[in-house]
Amino acid sequence: MALEIVVPQVSDGVTFGTVTSLAVVVGDEVTEDQTLLELETDKAVVAIPSPQAGKISEIRVAEGDQAEVGSVIMLLEAADMAGETLPDADRENDEPQQDVDEESAVAQRPEPSSSTDEEEQSVEQNPLDLTTRRSADLVAPAAPSVRRIARELGVDIYQIQGSGPGGRISEKDVRSFVRSTMEQLSGGAANNSGEFRGLHAQRPLPDFGQWGDIERKPLSRVRQVTADAMGYAWSTIPMVTQYDSAAVDGLERFRQDFNRQSPEVKLTMTAILLKVCAVALREFPQFNTSLDLACQELIYKKFVHVGVAVDTDKGLLVPVVRDADRKGIHQLAADLNALAEKARARKLSPDEMDGGTFTISNLGGIGGSAFTPIVYAPQVAILGVSRSETRPVWNGQEFVPQQMMPLSLSYDHRVIDGADGARFLRWICEALEQPLKLVL
Repeated sequence: MALEIVVPQVSDGVTFGTVTSLAVVVGDEVTEDQTLLELETDKAVVAIPSPQAGKISEIRVAEGDQAEVGSVIMLLEAADMAGETLPDADRENDEPQQDVDEESAVAQRPEPSSSTDEEEQSVEQNPLDLTTRRSADLVAPAAPSVRRIARELGVDIYQIQGSGPGGRISEKDVRSFVRSTMEQLSGGAANNSGEFRGLHAQRPLPDFGQWGDIERKPLSRVRQVTADAMGYAWSTIPMVTQYDSAAVDGLERFRQDFNRQSPEVKLTMTAILLKVCAVALREFPQFNTSLDLACQELIYKKFVHVGVAVDTDKGLLVPVVRDADRKGIHQLAADLNALAEKARARKLSPDEMDGGTFTISNLGGIGGSAFTPIVYAPQVAILGVSRSETRPVWNGQEFVPQQMMPLSLSYDHRVIDGADGARFLRWICEALEQPLKLVL
């Protein structure tokens, strides 16, 4: 029989992807787990495998198409099955059941309006209301992942009218609510232009063609996600950037000697910074937190997963090195090199980009004396690294040449005070200058 192959849920929050390449054509015989196509999501390029052996009888997508999670992308004539497709009743039995609490909540909520225009008119006519709406023990009809997104965005989920069956709330409903609320707060009109979430409405652009030739190119999925994340962070996080510099002559000599003696693993300054920052996050736990405004709580994480920004031809990707505080420099260097290679080849899995608690952005290989990195929400801090240079440094008796590494620490001022930011960055500088500090 014809087996429907659908886009799987590859990661929390991912609702669709773009087909970047097809690995099969109609009529191809495939084996179980053979790659059928590659899908670019907002987190990574994911290979979609065949669920079992058989023959491809139909392909419903083409390269460049967008495919939503759960949509049918191909039909497969399974090698070990024959007959008609499953009746609808059988398919329904395979669907996961909702929690009892969520089912009862659905029954208590009113049916959503079928008219999008009516909803938009209601939003424009009614005054902005930010009061909490929960009553008694009513449970919002939303999946745990949707409730988590609402918490991260600081949204009272009981104010949101779901668009799904029985008023069920989706991630799209949460983000639409945030967008409409921000528009009302800023006095903007309803946005139907499909612009990025997290950004204020863009003013109409002039006709650039009147001054010369132009060319329009669609933004890559990575660039779209970057614009969304950075716009959201810039508009919601009150950021402060602290600057300092570390003398790294001794550390640079050690790194070069290490690479000569152990050529199989390349030790980079980023790998060393990874270890230093991981230990610093243990010493200063408030930098390893996330702010939950909805619950008026600060979430302290007992794990240290450090993201490292990697420059690729498709845009900036941030793989995450897990348990960085528990690994030695040698292992961190190996892990980081492997992740960087996968990032540049666009082979990172979504799991390898999730869960970061702190981020390092090293532009030293490109240049520059300093920059102000943007905090990557829901993290509260990020370290920027610029190119080292030799400067005259006063040692108490005379000026001597020192190789100095500029560092920039941006942090969420709602969570971290200026004095704590200065102490954290100074600790990192001293650890780079005196590596025994890591042991002591």
